[in-house]
Amino acid sequence: MAKKKPPARKAEEAETNIVLVTGLSGAGRTSCLKIFEDIGFEVFDSFPLSQIETLLKEPAMSDSIAFGLDTRTRGFAPERLLETWQTLRKNKKLNVTLLFLDCDHQVLQQRFADTRRRHPLAKDRSVRDGIKQEDAMLFPVRAQADMAIDTTNLSTHDLRHVLESQFKHIRARTMTINIMSFAYRYGVPREADWVVDVRFLTNPHWEPKLRPKTGLDKPIGDYIKKDKLWKPFITNLQKTLEPLIPAYQREGKNYFTIAVGCTGGKHRSVFTSQTLAGWVKKAGRQVLVRHRDLERALKR
Repeated sequence: MAKKKPPARKAEEAETNIVLVTGLSGAGRTSCLKIFEDIGFEVFDSFPLSQIETLLKEPAMSDSIAFGLDTRTRGFAPERLLETWQTLRKNKKLNVTLLFLDCDHQVLQQRFADTRRRHPLAKDRSVRDGIKQEDAMLFPVRAQADMAIDTTNLSTHDLRHVLESQFKHIRARTMTINIMSFAYRYGVPREADWVVDVRFLTNPHWEPKLRPKTGLDKPIGDYIKKDKLWKPFITNLQKTLEPLIPAYQREGKNYFTIAVGCTGGKHRSVFTSQTLAGWVKKAGRQVLVRHRDLERALKR
């Protein structure tokens, strides 16, 4: 059966959504592009950077396009990618997102070992050295990307959920606030723009009746709110974020990730993330909540 082509658009119609997907080799770019295709994007993989602007000038073009770009792409260079991104952003008819896929180096090594694929920068060196070289080369891109996703602990299903939540209904330049709880024992999320440490709050873990519950359960919230530090902390946090969020948006940032961490990622960080998300939603902003380490905390 012939594949249905995305609907064409006229130049004067609503803006076009452009996503430039890049990142470390093995971090999930192919899976990411398949998901974009499933949610209605026209996808171009390994498309030459020099031809992107030319393609976008064509009259019959989709209103949502994703480009897969990495070190194997013809003419790829970090500085050229950033130049292209900045140029596209100047076009008011385009809503442009630079998406960076990150991953732990050891996990990447295992992925290459499992698939027996050769790393693009490891032709005359080990996979480990190739990963390190690519990581260093792409550091400027990661630092400036609109959105970063760490796929270290993400299944394909989880990745789909994140991308659908962010891009399935995107139609305007509105900033999405990502709030993620995490456990410090598993490391600080790579994609975090802002990290909030709530390990100073009284830990429900030490209460036998509360230990099996999570920050999604009311008894945990009630317990944490009894801590005399909770109210001034959450009030001051909201007061701090209130002017910062619109300031980041004025600077052209489409995604802002707040990572909230506690020791185990089960109680305090989860409850704080939910509370913060409720405040953001009440303010009329788009918010996505994810509890990175809650599932593994429940298995401990």
